[in-house]
Amino acid sequence: MPISSATRRHALRALSALLLPGSLRATAASANDPSEAAADCIIPAKAGGGFDLTCALARDALQAVRPRRPPLGQRYLPGGIGAVAFDRIATGRLGGPGTLVAFSSGSLLNLAQGRFGPHPPTAVRWIATLGTDYGVIAVHRDSPYKRLPDLIAALRQEPSRVAFGAGGTVGSQDWVKAALLVRAAGRDHRAMRFVSFEGGGDALGALQGRHVDVFPGDAAEALQAIAGGAAVRLLAVLSQARLGGALAGVPTAREQGVDIVWPTVRGLYLSANVPDAAMRAWTAAFAEATAAPGYAALRERHGLYPFALTGAALDDYVQARIKTYQALADELGLRRWKP
Repeated sequence: MPISSATRRHALRALSALLLPGSLRATAASANDPSEAAADCIIPAKAGGGFDLTCALARDALQAVRPRRPPLGQRYLPGGIGAVAFDRIATGRLGGPGTLVAFSSGSLLNLAQGRFGPHPPTAVRWIATLGTDYGVIAVHRDSPYKRLPDLIAALRQEPSRVAFGAGGTVGSQDWVKAALLVRAAGRDHRAMRFVSFEGGGDALGALQGRHVDVFPGDAAEALQAIAGGAAVRLLAVLSQARLGGALAGVPTAREQGVDIVWPTVRGLYLSANVPDAAMRAWTAAFAEATAAPGYAALRERHGLYPFALTGAALDDYVQARIKTYQALADELGLRRWKP
């Protein structure tokens, strides 16, 4: 029986695939699934902060469930604590199915204020959250402030004498934590001193060098610095209740009479211009990764607590948080984004 031309083409393709080197076969197999191909995670700040941690966790989580895929690359793109990366993704100057970008609650706060340019939240596709961090109030190990009430007393006496240092400028999430702390002391937050840095790593370095007095940052980056030998002491964690693990001995702000809670969700987004199939592939990949049996231990090693969302649930969360942050911006006299 003669062989049809369609059968002959199929056989030739199969033979060609077998003859390809392993790396090329993997590339061909993953052509329609970017989550299996070489890809990068953009860290939109300098090294040493929470975005760095997010991309490292994303890399490790994917590798754990898909060990044959190329490790997720990491690239730094500092500028505006995420503003430069968001603008380049939203305008198409950066992106594609193989480019993920780290975001945090601070990114959503900046979006709520229009600090990421004239772009709505729908300018990107929200892929997944990997966990949540919590804000901390940290000082140098030799600081005269031994407990949070000591710092509150100093702020009540004269807020301008206490120098806060953290990532971002006026309106950033670290600035907001400092502003809420000054208000808790009964003083006007506009009177505080705030030194801006391009990421938590630089701010923690300034705290270590005694150039600033207080770091209103996040737990994971502070613990990472302490593990590296930094002379840092945590006065309070901004969680609803005391946390476990390395933070078990750190009291909450609420325990010390200061009602401030600040979770910092960490996750990833993608260009809105990628095909729907790429969006579904990445969403499925991270849903698989965060549901894997070993993920909890991996997430804990990176200093995060449970908070995994993908798909419509994540879109709803983003919209709800932006509304909350817009109300907070109004309360603190900050500008806000208007559609």
